[in-house]
Amino acid sequence: MDLLDRLLEHDRWTTAKLLDLCGPLTDEQLDRPFDIGPRSLRATLDHLIFNIEVWSGLMSGRITARSDVHHGETSVAAMADRLNQAAAELSAVARAVRDRDGWDERWTDVLEAPRVQQTYGGAIGHVITHSMHHRAQALYMLRALGVPDVPEGDVLSWEAQYRA
Repeated sequence: MDLLDRLLEHDRWTTAKLLDLCGPLTDEQLDRPFDIGPRSLRATLDHLIFNIEVWSGLMSGRITARSDVHHGETSVAAMADRLNQAAAELSAVARAVRDRDGWDERWTDVLEAPRVQQTYGGAIGHVITHSMHHRAQALYMLRALGVPDVPEGDVLSWEAQYRA
């Protein structure tokens, strides 16, 4: 497994693990305000997943205009479904870029005004590191809510589970 595959799989698995931990939480817990990130656990995870959906859609060509961007449902189950779809699309795009060594190829970000040229490598790196940033916020919120067995969330922990 190469580095890209490790990062993509860790990103999907770890976010899914956080959603699993959210399953038993009440709406009050999911929406409790915090002084970090998008302000609540639900909003943070929704923002993280929405980011994957939008950037993957832009890079794949599925999103060609602002009218193509829609915010999905935010129940824990719906966010888990959204994550699975978005992670699959991101993986397909990223692996196609890797396979053709297209990291420095440019594509047009149609959501920016004026439109901006982005590299695939920069955008893929952005999505993965953006997710990590907001997962750290979600980990903090889960711990503050007293959720037991909150994982470290790092790549080595994922790899230990993956190889088990």
